[in-house]
Amino acid sequence: MAKTRTDAPLLDVRNLSVQFTTRAGTVTVLDDISFTLERGERISFVGESGCGKSMTALALMGLLPAMGRVSGGQILFKGEDLTQASAARLRRLRGNEVSMIFQEPMTSLNPVFTIGQQIVEVLRLHRGIDNASARRRALELLEAVRIPNASARIDDYPHQLSGGQRQRVMIAIALACEPEILIADEPTTALDVTVQAEIFALLRDLGTKLDTAIILITHDMGAVAQMSERMLVMYAGRRVEEGRVADVVGAPAHPYTRGLIACVPHITSNVAAITEQLPEIDGIVPPITRFGRDECLFAPRCIRVADGCLAAKPQQVEMAGHDAHSVACWHPFASEGAKG
Repeated sequence: MAKTRTDAPLLDVRNLSVQFTTRAGTVTVLDDISFTLERGERISFVGESGCGKSMTALALMGLLPAMGRVSGGQILFKGEDLTQASAARLRRLRGNEVSMIFQEPMTSLNPVFTIGQQIVEVLRLHRGIDNASARRRALELLEAVRIPNASARIDDYPHQLSGGQRQRVMIAIALACEPEILIADEPTTALDVTVQAEIFALLRDLGTKLDTAIILITHDMGAVAQMSERMLVMYAGRRVEEGRVADVVGAPAHPYTRGLIACVPHITSNVAAITEQLPEIDGIVPPITRFGRDECLFAPRCIRVADGCLAAKPQQVEMAGHDAHSVACWHPFASEGAKG
């Protein structure tokens, strides 16, 4: 069922900041994150592990760990600020209007209930339908996500399915109530490339059919190209670059984005040569105790670092000629094209 369109974004995240209380004190794990998501749009969050991608998703879902809290900004879902929503409201929202596919289906699916029972539970909780109707709908969902012989597999337990089939069940559960937003957190982890392609094709097809907006969290640039119209690059809890996929991949402005893209191997007849020449980004993501500092946190790893990079946090600026392409860097590539 298509959702009613309005002029306002479906999701409007404004200056979102999240802090954790740790033994080392209060640390900022998300620092001033802003982005919008239109109905039916697909956007990817890209970056290394520990950059804040999954934490952004948990903040959107109202599932921050006990030591975390939203310390600033707004999460406007159809105009409603979810940072002010009650726990009861967030429970009604999750799985119904906003759903999430987590990284590892074996830890997300309950091993003591059949896959059919787990889909039925979601439908009965959020839609209030009887058990027989929910089971019929569960079977339809399993067929929609292309589980072979779904009528026989509906009573299987998670351990009886392959990794790809379990991930399809997770997609069925997430889409059971036709949510307006689907967050997919590394949905093809540990799956082989053929199954990955099938899962991404399935998400695209179902997202289009249901007019569901998709947020894909990944470190795989190939997945970004397959799945998304826009991408948001994160580093150390900050948004460092954002734009249409074609613009960012075609002309990455931030040194970090350029490094991520350069690390992707390309098909070549000379395998030995590409293995020797494949570059890497020196260093690692800083510990969260350094997040939130008033400086460029990528500077210690950056090939374009200068003295001024440590003086203040770079602000987001648009690239000339690409109003939808922005970067937070003191010395972006094609810096003459940046406008403040």
